[in-house]
Amino acid sequence: MNKPDFDKIMQKQIEELCGRKASLLLHSCCAPCSSACLERLKDFFQITVFYYNPNIEDGEYEVRKAEQIRLLQQTNWAGFLDCEHDGKAFSSAICGLESEKEGGKRCEVCYRLRIEKTAQTAKELGFEFFATTLTVSPLKNSAKINAIGKDIEKQTGVKWLHNDFKKRGGYLESIKLSQEYNLYRQNYCGCVYSKRPEQ
Repeated sequence: MNKPDFDKIMQKQIEELCGRKASLLLHSCCAPCSSACLERLKDFFQITVFYYNPNIEDGEYEVRKAEQIRLLQQTNWAGFLDCEHDGKAFSSAICGLESEKEGGKRCEVCYRLRIEKTAQTAKELGFEFFATTLTVSPLKNSAKINAIGKDIEKQTGVKWLHNDFKKRGGYLESIKLSQEYNLYRQNYCGCVYSKRPEQ
């Protein structure tokens, strides 16, 4: 069975807005990943970037957050909503999965942790949609991420914006925008386990 085209589904969701700018809480892991996503969405949504990343190591977390804020200040593409860096939430969620391979069950639990928090916050603050920038990466499984988002939509009642931001040259655009805005571009996902050499 063919994988759904999540980018086309997103485009249909945007068409159904009929030019109305709906509110969107967009989870972001970093400025480079958010750049191409924001550029693609800014004309269709009133966006607030939600920086919730308990998986990222302390020092790395602060560097990425500062770059995210700087990008938003320079572009005015979206507002910014910070979140407490709760590393214990990540440690607790992935307990027992530390030795999993990168891209496996540990990562899936991490995606859910961050997307769930985004949806819960979107519900509390009255956002119409929620989404994540994670699918811009060629290393992230867009089918898993969209399945998690759709599942959480059912739980919260907030609409999930389907996406596969790597489509239509999204990843390459993120590289280009990173160069244009001189963004710090990390070489690992952010958690200590992703730095470990594969066995």
